[in-house]
Amino acid sequence: MKLKRFAKWSALTLLVVGFIWFQIAYWTSTNDCNAPVKGEPMTAIEVCEYGAAGLQLADVAKPTPTDNQVLVRVQAASLNPADGHMIRGSAIGRLFGGLRKPRQTAFGIDFAGTIEAVGKNVTELKAGDEVFGTSKGTLAEYVCASERASVTKPSNITFEQAGCVGVAALTALQGLRDHGKIAPGDNVLINGASGGVGTFAVQIAKAFGAEVSAVCSTRNVELVRSLGADHVIDYTKGDFTETAERYDILFDNVGNHSFEERRRILKPDGVCVLVGIGGAGWQPGKGKRIVGALTALLQARWKTEQKFVGFIAKTKKDDLAVLRDLMQEGKVTPVIDREYPLEQSARALAYLEEGRARGKVVVTVNPEAQRAAVAQYQ
Repeated sequence: MKLKRFAKWSALTLLVVGFIWFQIAYWTSTNDCNAPVKGEPMTAIEVCEYGAAGLQLADVAKPTPTDNQVLVRVQAASLNPADGHMIRGSAIGRLFGGLRKPRQTAFGIDFAGTIEAVGKNVTELKAGDEVFGTSKGTLAEYVCASERASVTKPSNITFEQAGCVGVAALTALQGLRDHGKIAPGDNVLINGASGGVGTFAVQIAKAFGAEVSAVCSTRNVELVRSLGADHVIDYTKGDFTETAERYDILFDNVGNHSFEERRRILKPDGVCVLVGIGGAGWQPGKGKRIVGALTALLQARWKTEQKFVGFIAKTKKDDLAVLRDLMQEGKVTPVIDREYPLEQSARALAYLEEGRARGKVVVTVNPEAQRAAVAQYQ
């Protein structure tokens, strides 16, 4: 009896302590939105509350580059599904990013712009260079980026196009080359060929000499064909897993088929690269697709010689240079669906999260217009 009583009171104590801890952690969870600006101001998008409505245009302190960074005056940036996931406010996200409010207020990853200053250890870039790459907080007038995450922009590509490259193109390149082991003559199927990653994947696969089949909806057939796809499959008219065709690589941006269906269309030594769950936003069925991707990775370990791989793209300077060269040679051209000014970033994210974007959604930076927009809210 004493043991049961002890266990009961211990559990009750833990419950009370946990409740008190949660309340303290929740109500002390805050960020630096609306704090006084220290130093030279610039305009930027801040994530002050969870959700797209929590994005606000504000004056913040202009950053100063460290010894290994460059200070870039941003001309354009683009949005990725990960941007929306990070501020959605899911239970798991709040545990790591702030219970009540997002702890990190900077927003955006991709950028393109002109270098204004460089740190003392920067050797390959200089002030005045037009560059693109990735960093944190790129939806802003200025951003500091590592020299290792920035390369010069091709002269035949606009800032808006270069601002699209970052996460999406790195995902396509690394997924096909490093995980799919693409080789000339490979038969490659890209499921979800009209989105941000998909439009890059079609072009990169062709640049590597593959025979490319691309899956998309009716309205995107001509777009995907214009990117160089050898065969375009309209998923509203047929299921690609029910054909007799077999592929060396299935580059799956959607995850809307079972393990057995995907396995069936692969060659005996084929590779399924699990990339996404059908674009941005949280539409019905996406939870099931996440579970399907995880179980496919587990099943592949003992059920088949075919490979199922998942990965998260990493920013590598050499890979950015590969993408730059492909664009310079005319083999890859970023596809832009819509452009929004910085002050309409919330609208841009809302559109992306509808899950129907063709290519990339771009945010352009015009300091004069943004300062006027900030002044309206002050």
